[in-house]
Amino acid sequence: MANPVILTVDDDPAVSRAVARDIRRRYGDRYRVLRASSGPEALDALREVKLRGEQVALLLADHRMPEMTGVEFLEAAMDIFPAARRVLLTAYADTDAAIEAINVVDLDHYLLKPWHPPEEKLYPVVDGLLEAWSVTPDAASIEIRVVGHRWSAPSFKVRDFLARNLVPYRWLLSDDPEGARLLDAAGATEADVPLVVTAEGKALVAPNETELAALAGLTVVPASDFYDLVVIGGGPAGLGSAVYGASEGLRTVLVERRATGGQAGQSSRIENYLGFPDGVSGAQLTDRARRQAVKFGAELLSAREVVGLSEAGGARLLRFGDGSEIAAHTVVLATGVSYRVLDAPGLADFTGRGVFYGAAATEAPSCVDQDVYIVGGANSAGQAAVHFSRYAARVHLLIRGADLTASMSRYLIDQLERIDRITVHPHTAVVGGTGQDHLQQLTLCDTRTGQARSVDTSWLFIFIGAEPRTDWLDGVLVRDGRGFIVTGPDLLTGGRRPAGWSLSRDPYHLETSVPGVFAAGDVRAESVKRVASAVGEGAMAVSLVHRYLEAQ
Repeated sequence: MANPVILTVDDDPAVSRAVARDIRRRYGDRYRVLRASSGPEALDALREVKLRGEQVALLLADHRMPEMTGVEFLEAAMDIFPAARRVLLTAYADTDAAIEAINVVDLDHYLLKPWHPPEEKLYPVVDGLLEAWSVTPDAASIEIRVVGHRWSAPSFKVRDFLARNLVPYRWLLSDDPEGARLLDAAGATEADVPLVVTAEGKALVAPNETELAALAGLTVVPASDFYDLVVIGGGPAGLGSAVYGASEGLRTVLVERRATGGQAGQSSRIENYLGFPDGVSGAQLTDRARRQAVKFGAELLSAREVVGLSEAGGARLLRFGDGSEIAAHTVVLATGVSYRVLDAPGLADFTGRGVFYGAAATEAPSCVDQDVYIVGGANSAGQAAVHFSRYAARVHLLIRGADLTASMSRYLIDQLERIDRITVHPHTAVVGGTGQDHLQQLTLCDTRTGQARSVDTSWLFIFIGAEPRTDWLDGVLVRDGRGFIVTGPDLLTGGRRPAGWSLSRDPYHLETSVPGVFAAGDVRAESVKRVASAVGEGAMAVSLVHRYLEAQ
């Protein structure tokens, strides 16, 4: 972390050099000494320091400056670094102004010029001020800072992207003093949020995911244009393929559209995964798998969406959304599934503003002592209910069926029954939502009687259905009626291979209707929708990749 800053401001070059020299001589090993020749120049320097997330310990400003007096500068500087200690340098004739400044800018001290010898007239004062500042310094930010509105969907998307990619950040509301200071330092307004500021001080207004990934230090550009294996999708199946592919010597790249981990990565705790008797969070499992893949040499591309797949002789071409391409001998499709949109009047207007798809773990601390509603009866919904029960006053789990036994693991049902804050509402559907700038009320309906009732809440989390993101493969691969990718023996109709199949053999077990392209995990038709099976299929796909390559 950079040393705290001491800033001196004086329009007289000789005085400016002298004060900076004396300060640097005694404090230069612990503090970074900056000097400015005017108030506006000094304010620009402070804004840059603020954006970089550094600390300012002390401000020393001459009173008589033409563009901006020292008092005016210190008053403006308080809005940027309110905890910095403030000293006014004055001539004897300006002592009245200095005394007045004690009330105007909460002045800590004023020094008469000249201050020689500094050992007697300067250093004792500065020593005391720095010691006082060190007890309650400004909080330095070494991580990314995000400034936004509480109920802003774009602000939520930025926070969710960073959280799911395991990038530490600090969240600041735009109407909080620190958030407002960052907006001002970046020359932005509340209308511009979200504002993202890196630890190096680079500010970006409303960045898209590719820009955000680059700011966060994630890799967005492939290192090569040709690979042995391209894995599309960073959930458990994709990470499994990346780990096994790279560990077995294949030039492997994993391409993820949003964040590694998939739906499993959002789980607060997975308790039935082999080898973790005390459970493991989806984020922890994802982080370990990512590091394992990188250790073996896999390349991970973030915020890149693949929109096209085609054959080019023995290669498979993959086209990104920006028109660029990469090629590979083989491809593993592990794009998983997404939650189905809950089609009820009013809900679409509040997506990211009270209505969330998936766990949205970043929102849990904001739900303290409030009622949270969760729609869904599978394991992901149950895990979310357990997680939110640690914060919310009450968690309401809404299901259409009579109970959870048909869709949820027994261990999780037992866990829900032991938590007093969780209530399961059978035969219940959400049929509407209303509010002003965010969700404020839901309309619930009893699916047996049709009777509706309204409940007040600002929190709805949806875990329904499983829709594969495979529209971009329409006409390229064989899919079933719901869009899941058909593989292996299921491709054979009456003993005949799929149309366009160019090889003399039948498709391998996880192979799609295009030779050398495999599917693993939830996106594959008839797959078991569990983390362990997805990882297993990802590993199995790599063994079939080897078999395919050896036969070429």
